Amino acid sequence: MRVSRTFRLPAAAVGLSLTAVLTLTACGSDNATDTAAGPLTVVASTNVWGSVAQAVAGDKVEVTSIITEPSSDPHSFETSPSDAAKVSDASLVVYNGGGYDPFVEDVLSSNGGNSDQRTVNAFDLLEGESQVRDQGEANEHVWYDVGTVNATAQAIADELGELDPDNAATYQANADTFSGRLEQITAVTDGIAATQGGAPVAQTEPIAHYLLEESSVRDVTPEGFTSAVENGNDPAAADIAATRQLFTDKQVRALVYNVQTDDDVTRDVRATAEAAGIPVVEVNETLPEGLDYIQWQTNTAKALAAALQ
Repeated sequence: MRVSRTFRLPAAAVGLSLTAVLTLTACGSDNATDTAAGPLTVVASTNVWGSVAQAVAGDKVEVTSIITEPSSDPHSFETSPSDAAKVSDASLVVYNGGGYDPFVEDVLSSNGGNSDQRTVNAFDLLEGESQVRDQGEANEHVWYDVGTVNATAQAIADELGELDPDNAATYQANADTFSGRLEQITAVTDGIAATQGGAPVAQTEPIAHYLLEESSVRDVTPEGFTSAVENGNDPAAADIAATRQLFTDKQVRALVYNVQTDDDVTRDVRATAEAAGIPVVEVNETLPEGLDYIQWQTNTAKALAAALQ
């Protein structure tokens, strides 16, 4: 059973440059014809969702990811004209949603000429999403939620099957295979829940919220600290002190550390944890080189399990 969502959506909003908008206008007018005449293309906001899409598309469809570099922040990413054109011209766009990658929605809203373009918004497939959205609370990092990832893969198969009926059975079979492979992740999180359920942990920001939730461990980090780090702000001195005390007093069993938002505050927290002998579990927002989604998330879950031993 999922617990209630406790983290607020970021308020970041980004707009396209005038050049990108003009490019979209130029590309969008003939896009529906081009998409119908040419091969299918799938564009994903990040290589995380690109990996999921590729697992479903197989060798039938080319999948392109806009964000692949760990240094790129999807919250504030601004598309180049070429990136905007890729999104605009895609047969299917797969993105995280929930305010995480707003550049995609900026492009889509500017792309009025392509009425046939299809999209899959992963956040919209989060169980109970409409309720948490109405409450103004959610955690948008849904690629750590296995159920949402599975639903996203199935939605991609449905969309591709409608775009390419001759290969619909292949897309569905690929999605079902991917669904079965997701059990590699849940086997680890179920094991953590059975043996370490209720264990207290800390995070530098709430990236792995759903991983911790599925593992039945407790994130006891002061919300003011994680919220500030996530939004690119300096945490209050009291929140920093309270977070450091979690490690010096050995009140937590592990620190979950987002290596892609590394700054003086988070490095200090990590050093404090390591000095106290608290294991550090590194997490990411983009896919590490050489790994697919299943391998990456299985390794992350195993790292958490090892830290809690």
